[in-house]
Amino acid sequence: MEHTSAWIEKWRDWLNDISLRKKLYGLYFFCVLIPLVVTDGVILYSLVRTEQKERQHEMEAQASAVQYSITSFVENSAATAKNFYMNEYVQEFLDEQYESELDYVVAHQRFMRNSLLGSNMGVDNTKITIYADNETIVDGGGFQRLSNVVETPWYRKLQESSQDVLLLFFYDDLNVPYEKAERKALFLRRLNRFLNDDTEKLLKIEIDYGEMERNIRNLNYENSIYLCRGDELLFSNEGPNNVGQPFEEFVPDGKVGYQKDFILYGEELSIRIRSEKINIFRVLIDNLPMLVLLLLINIVLPWFLTRQIGRSITARIGRLSEAFAQVGRDTLPKIYGPSGEDEIGSMMGDYNRMADRMNGLIQTVYKDRLREQEIDIARQSAELLALHSQINPHFLFNALESIRMHSILKKEYETAGMVEKLAIMERQTVDWTSDTATVSREMEFVEAYLELQKYRFGDRLSYRLEIGEECREQEIPRLTITTLAENACVHGLESKTTPGWIFVRVYRDGEELCIEVEDTGGGMEEDELKALRYRMENASIDMLKEKGRVGIVNVCLRLRMLTSGKAKFLVESEKGIGTTVSIRMPFLPRKGETSA
Repeated sequence: MEHTSAWIEKWRDWLNDISLRKKLYGLYFFCVLIPLVVTDGVILYSLVRTEQKERQHEMEAQASAVQYSITSFVENSAATAKNFYMNEYVQEFLDEQYESELDYVVAHQRFMRNSLLGSNMGVDNTKITIYADNETIVDGGGFQRLSNVVETPWYRKLQESSQDVLLLFFYDDLNVPYEKAERKALFLRRLNRFLNDDTEKLLKIEIDYGEMERNIRNLNYENSIYLCRGDELLFSNEGPNNVGQPFEEFVPDGKVGYQKDFILYGEELSIRIRSEKINIFRVLIDNLPMLVLLLLINIVLPWFLTRQIGRSITARIGRLSEAFAQVGRDTLPKIYGPSGEDEIGSMMGDYNRMADRMNGLIQTVYKDRLREQEIDIARQSAELLALHSQINPHFLFNALESIRMHSILKKEYETAGMVEKLAIMERQTVDWTSDTATVSREMEFVEAYLELQKYRFGDRLSYRLEIGEECREQEIPRLTITTLAENACVHGLESKTTPGWIFVRVYRDGEELCIEVEDTGGGMEEDELKALRYRMENASIDMLKEKGRVGIVNVCLRLRMLTSGKAKFLVESEKGIGTTVSIRMPFLPRKGETSA
């Protein structure tokens, strides 16, 4: 890194030393001619690559649409076949051994009349035929004997596949005149539901092949799309309708740009899309705004870099001017950075020498004297504060002790007790030699405070303090529990005319110290509760400067500082019922102990 910085400094020094004419020649060659050739080639390449990616995405979408179209036809037939397969009435009809043709005809009519499946045979441009190995069946009406088709190519294909469901595309020219031969799409499904079924049953659905091909053509894609089975071309969106012709060999007229393979009920199919060559001229026309922008950049860029080189002169003059503009400040700023060896560099060097001389004089004559005065004022302020901190508490406690002794002499023991508890509270308030106190000590102050409040509230206030033995020596910020108890009295019980309770509990829960202060006072509205939660969770120095309830904010802020932000606060309140404030903080081991 240091070597690189040194090299950059040498480069800047060399650039500042050469003549402006040479700079401009170098600017024209390196920043105009070379970038123009490189950027034009990169932009053109990027445009062609973008066009290729867009075509690839387009072909992927087209292949998905064709697959969806073909699959929709087949899935409709699959759903129909499943209905026949699951219908018990069909199974019984095919397994029945009929004594005469009349019995069969009557059963057939009853089946067609009472069965919903029978009424759906032959709809949606599909032909449904059910075959059964049952010689008592009479051919016709959508049912035939299986023996009639055992020699057909499609049945042999089903037998060879050993599958129960099969899609089959084939050219049917067996036992039909030449002019009636055609391509067919068959969906075959065995209807035997049980292994012990003696009667072989088969469903054949002839899907409308022409409708499938027309559906592909109606997608109206510009690209040539082919649906193939191996090397056989099944469907295409170009050329005449070839339903009556045998399947042709797929020979693409151009490069196949995208191919998607999938298996549909046993048929291994592939969708192939022919890609056209990218016309560079068309790409340029389509991206004409980009090319115009490119030309603008080729003009703006040399102008911009020329300005940058010009800054080797003007920037140094500007820095020198800014330094002189700050002469009115306490110190003169020095000029850092490359200066060069020309006239401007010489001026910058002269200014830095002058600034060093002037700053030395200012430091000697003015700043040192000012610093001495500030130190003297700070020393006097510290002495004054020290005197205050000693005199004020001393006077206050002496006065309270005098009042207490005077009350005892007059046998006013209740007043003496109140003064004693007040003294305890005041000592806690003014003695800030340490910001923390043990839980045991803190609970003493809480009890003193609540006893004082009982003189005020009388029978309206009752309280109970509970502290776990393992929690007594825990260090917490001073006045933490006292502040919470004060809030419970002032904001909880003060507005309530009926008697109320304050419960203070301190206990250990695992690795946490838990402090709970609960009152049965007036409670809070939802908006006031939300505001208090926000202030506790986001306690800050700025909040302490605001008016209002800052005592609990002070507690939360000091707890966060003591626990490095690990303290957690919870407030629950219900109007007319009361409020509970909970604090959870890490349980700190005593000095000399280690945590478990």
